[in-house]
Amino acid sequence: MAKKTVTEYYATGRRKSSVARVRIMPGVGTRQINGMPAEDYFNTPALLNFIEQPLVAVDGVKQYDIIAKIHGGGKVGQAGALRHGIARALVISDESKKPPLKEGGFLTRDSRVKERKKPGQPGARKRFQFSKR
Repeated sequence: MAKKTVTEYYATGRRKSSVARVRIMPGVGTRQINGMPAEDYFNTPALLNFIEQPLVAVDGVKQYDIIAKIHGGGKVGQAGALRHGIARALVISDESKKPPLKEGGFLTRDSRVKERKKPGQPGARKRFQFSKR
């Protein structure tokens, strides 16, 4: 019996403190995140559209199945990490998809993270009230 070979492409996406390990393969367009359908995991249409953006840019919405493991951060950061991971996996699958993804800004890691709290102050930028007298 011949073993069936499935071509899979792996990539990692990051955003804030979230990390997404993404696996894409040719398929019919199913999305599974942490063992759940994407519609159940990201329950807002805005986040679902956000993670579909790299696929729309390369006309691959119904061409790839996506399986992802995401940890850390909140839902919006996780959606950003997943989008970054999907874009990187698409480039690994086909180098000719790089220009539209690069032009859309999907391959650039968003490096903005929460600023740390400073010692002797109540927050990162907030200061205690100043009184001259």
